[in-house]
Amino acid sequence: FIGRNPSIADDRAFERKLYVIRKRVEHTVFASPEQNGKPFHLPSLSSNTLIYKGMLSADQIETMFPDIVDPAIESALALVHQRFSTNTFPSWPLAHPYRYIAHNGEINTLRGNINWMHAREALCESDLLPDLKKIFPIVLEGGSDSAIFDNVLEFLVMAGRPLPHAVLMMIPEAWSGHESMSEERKAFYEYHGCLMEPWDGPASIAFTDGTVIGAVLDRNGLRPSRYYVTKDGLVVMASEVGVLDIPPENVLLKERLHPGRIFLVDTAQGRIIDDAELKHAYATERPYQQWLKQNLVPLEELPAPPHVHEPDHESVLRRQQVFGYTHEDLRILMAPMARDGQEPVGSMGTDAALAVLSNRPRLLYDYFQQLFAQVTNPPLDGIREELVTQIATTIGPERNLLKPEPKSCRQIKLKTPILDNEELAKIRYVDLPGFKSITLPMLFPVAEGGAGLQRALDELCRKASQAIAEGYAFIILSDRGVCKDLAPIPALLATAGVHHHLVREGTRTRVGLVIESGEPRENHHAALLIGYGAGAINPYLAFETLDDMIREGLLPGLDHKNAMKNYIKALNKAVLKVISKMGISTIQSYRGAQIFEAVGLNKEFVDKCFTWTATRISGV
Repeated sequence: FIGRNPSIADDRAFERKLYVIRKRVEHTVFASPEQNGKPFHLPSLSSNTLIYKGMLSADQIETMFPDIVDPAIESALALVHQRFSTNTFPSWPLAHPYRYIAHNGEINTLRGNINWMHAREALCESDLLPDLKKIFPIVLEGGSDSAIFDNVLEFLVMAGRPLPHAVLMMIPEAWSGHESMSEERKAFYEYHGCLMEPWDGPASIAFTDGTVIGAVLDRNGLRPSRYYVTKDGLVVMASEVGVLDIPPENVLLKERLHPGRIFLVDTAQGRIIDDAELKHAYATERPYQQWLKQNLVPLEELPAPPHVHEPDHESVLRRQQVFGYTHEDLRILMAPMARDGQEPVGSMGTDAALAVLSNRPRLLYDYFQQLFAQVTNPPLDGIREELVTQIATTIGPERNLLKPEPKSCRQIKLKTPILDNEELAKIRYVDLPGFKSITLPMLFPVAEGGAGLQRALDELCRKASQAIAEGYAFIILSDRGVCKDLAPIPALLATAGVHHHLVREGTRTRVGLVIESGEPRENHHAALLIGYGAGAINPYLAFETLDDMIREGLLPGLDHKNAMKNYIKALNKAVLKVISKMGISTIQSYRGAQIFEAVGLNKEFVDKCFTWTATRISGV
């Protein structure tokens, strides 16, 4: 047993001490050469909860842990989880429950959530946890999605947030299209969206800290949770009805957990706290609406820019050749998008040669395949389930995750991640307190070949770090200026390279990344750029190409304004379709989630620039 120092008067302070002790032990053991991959796990080190877990079937638990049938042990609550391992190899440490949760479902945006948490650690400060360096990193690599979710939830709770509040931060309900939701509650979710992206995917998560116990369902309601309340004060929630035999005459209430709702029992108060009551209490705890009004700036409210790049019709063809445009791109992909406002319909599957096997030059995007929802992980219908999806997002620097303050939402709000030239110019020339932009060129000398490309990418990463140190809030990576001496660094390579460089440095959350490129023109390109960290994209050559097609009579009946509007709408819908296939609802969650695998790219190259992306057959 670990004794409590008499000077620690507060139960929560004692719990925090135990947390720091456990984290230090874990980091010390995992860093020691003697460990050498051997399993090590402290299931329970808490003054509030006891955790029993293992690779056991239900009938083995009592034999393995006789405490739980000992009459001397009493508890007002119990959280029980039995499952089969589906997306991780079974092991004792990965058995449920964890310190705070038991989880039925999948976190589809996990890789991005981990990367963003690593990057946020550098900004974190807490009066309650004064020496945070002792407990970093928060996320232990090698854990399952449930284990990693629990790592972050525990961190938020130890830093002072109530457990249900932290849960609502990580799994917010669908709020942006909810017409009947109060403005206070919408402001609560929008504010916290500036602090942390949703952990997205089908999930029913039960949680407890030893005093409160409850459960939350993801915004789509893709996991079942039903509960009974009996007349003698017993609450039973489970993933199905009938886990306990309760006489029907003793049942006071039968209900299910609804999408985005939270169910909470507070044993200290001896009552069930209603979803609406709980969320109202948190939403009115601070003036979130006022903070958003003062600090979150919609893009359309930024001052008009002094200069907007004009189309250069003389060089359109030459630049199309530089960026690898084909007649099929113009005729089959872009023309229907500009004309109809949606991507063209094609047959299922693709019979094109893999990029690595093709004898034609191929764009870097073609070496990546989108992953999609599998097994028990359902995709969404982005059209019929529009209420739960969100294309709007914010870009800009984040602040201390552990200290909610007005400036935490000092960002720019975008209705869509696809920007036209005027919208990009507004960000380029922004001159407001806390907002300062810099444009960095994504170009390299043609004469220097591959070595020159490598040097230019390293220099781009160095300049990005320098810009952050100088206080810039937005970095625009631009390949304008292509000429016979300067070739563009592939936009995806520059985006992913800079993003991962800043994640490794711990500075990624201090800046918004905007891509101004002539290369992207279809949904796969936009999805990859967002998936590898881009906050917004300006596909300027695609816009100029549409202008050129109008001038040549290839888009009859369309003017510049409508063609642009339709094309951006089509690109947004197409990207939403891509993320829906993976069961992800929001662009904010998808950003940096890198839900792709590389086919035919060298492992060393992928590990540096597309870190944590699978490339099973290696290659070029």
